[in-house]
Amino acid sequence: MDKTSDIEREFIERVDQHQGILHKICFVYAKSNADKEDLYQEIILQLWKSYPSFKGESGFSTWMYRVALNTAITLTKKPGMVVANAAQYADTFDVEKSMESSEDIKTLYLAIAQLSKVEKAIILLWLEEKSYAEIAETIGITVKNVSVKLVRTKNKLAEIIEKLQ
Repeated sequence: MDKTSDIEREFIERVDQHQGILHKICFVYAKSNADKEDLYQEIILQLWKSYPSFKGESGFSTWMYRVALNTAITLTKKPGMVVANAAQYADTFDVEKSMESSEDIKTLYLAIAQLSKVEKAIILLWLEEKSYAEIAETIGITVKNVSVKLVRTKNKLAEIIEKLQ
């Protein structure tokens, strides 16, 4: 077995273990199924290109989040890429995948759709139960800034949810 095959296999295994992260990011940042697929492919490409620079200083999922979020934010700035909106969340929600009330989840995704790109990233990481330190490392801000932004984002979400109900 050659070294390239081993690296490729290792990369695929690691991405497969954390592919839910990528799907959530695509769901939040892209509107149409085609845009979600394009974004997913672009994220995978960027992860592969960046993989040689992964040194293990942070967890793989933290590094993967950082690359995926940066790719999503950059790609959604380009013309032609349609960013997800509230109506798209309501239309694409899959009730079978949720253990919680589908109406609550729909409302949450409708609210998340109205957040800024950075707020979406922070709330996604928080919903994944990442620590403030992991969120800070992934987003590239201080832990204190995460704390402040998370409180503000939660308050903003609460206000949006209240209006939606």
